[in-house]
Amino acid sequence: MASVVKRPGGHRWIQFVDPNGKRQTIRLGAAPAKTANEVCGRVEGLLAAKMYGVAFDRDLAGWLAGIDAKLQNKLAAVGLCEARESALLASFIKAYVQGRTDVKPATKEVWRQGEAGLIDFFGSDKPMRDVTPGDADRYKLHLIGKKLAPMTVRKRLQFATMVFRAALRRRLISESPFADVSIKASMPNKERFITREETKLLMDATTDHNWRAIIALARYGGLRCPSEVLSLTRDAIDWANGRIRVASPKTEHHPGKESRVIPLFPELVEPLLTALERAPEGAVYVVDERFRKAAVGPAGWRSVNLRTTFQKIVKRAGLTPWPRLFHNLRSSRQTELAERFPSHVVCDWLGNSEDIARKHYYQTTDDHYARALTDEAKPKQNPKQPETVSGGGESQSQAPVPVCADENDTPPFSAIPPADGEGFEPPVDSRPQQFSRLPP
Repeated sequence: MASVVKRPGGHRWIQFVDPNGKRQTIRLGAAPAKTANEVCGRVEGLLAAKMYGVAFDRDLAGWLAGIDAKLQNKLAAVGLCEARESALLASFIKAYVQGRTDVKPATKEVWRQGEAGLIDFFGSDKPMRDVTPGDADRYKLHLIGKKLAPMTVRKRLQFATMVFRAALRRRLISESPFADVSIKASMPNKERFITREETKLLMDATTDHNWRAIIALARYGGLRCPSEVLSLTRDAIDWANGRIRVASPKTEHHPGKESRVIPLFPELVEPLLTALERAPEGAVYVVDERFRKAAVGPAGWRSVNLRTTFQKIVKRAGLTPWPRLFHNLRSSRQTELAERFPSHVVCDWLGNSEDIARKHYYQTTDDHYARALTDEAKPKQNPKQPETVSGGGESQSQAPVPVCADENDTPPFSAIPPADGEGFEPPVDSRPQQFSRLPP
């Protein structure tokens, strides 16, 4: 139990015995009796939560978030709650971002735009508890008024929501002003399917074996560029079993996602062999390490050092540069593989989920339209009916039975064809590839 102690000059104390049996005192200063009694009741609630190890109820948590820092720090001094962190906007954001050790440096670099937007609008010394839902609405309209792309506005608001939610969970504010502030936005269509013919033009447009390997790994290996392409090491290629282990810097912080294994696709063999043959002695990476040093920095991977040169290669090939240069190479490969293999297999090779693949990778190509027109032009026919043999006054259907030389032989297909005449694929030779020349 806590009690109010009246002191000279209208000052009041609150005293209680903590769980360790020690008498504690909170000096409120000059305060009305009604106020002191209310604080005393709150102290009893905090003390009970501490003694029994339970969370504060909503009412108590709201009261704690609403009091000033001076009183909260007095409560913290006697062990009833945590000391209040700095709740000024700029200092809180800085500490929050620095403390997010679970995200990559490149993500924090993107967050800087959201941080700058909030500080420019509200001011660096704005107390977070003073930001109201109305202020959040004004910030949204401010971003829209700057003619930013809808997706950019959405990202800025998501960052603000994340920051104020973190402050709420630390009980620095009683509610998040951005809880109901959002905007609907969709990415503009930046898809571009890079055909095999176009890829050949790209490969022929450069004599640099490093660039031929980069293009092949992105388009036919489906590797992320630059991070995965430039992280591929020579010893990651298993020539004997026809597989490649791809290190994935983007997903390495997720358990079990630090690498994946892909097939050594036939289209990769020649560019990789050439890159290995021409590599300097002692080389570790497939692509010359100077590319890697230029692309990676303290803030993560950057493709700008590759994009400029690649645009020149695209133009030299007689093509027009497309949006998201490297992503669309990878997207084209995933779309292509999805025509031949189950979706979960393709996603396992490409290192993404089926949901992400549907939203951001699979494309509708000109070939799909052409095949649809061709298929529609063909009249659908019913499968040939088996001959009937009468016997015993009843007609019976007799399906052809495949002939087997002995009991160990098995027919290549089911004895009874499916009704639509489809559903069979030619057998796939799963044996390791035999190369005309051995890797160096």
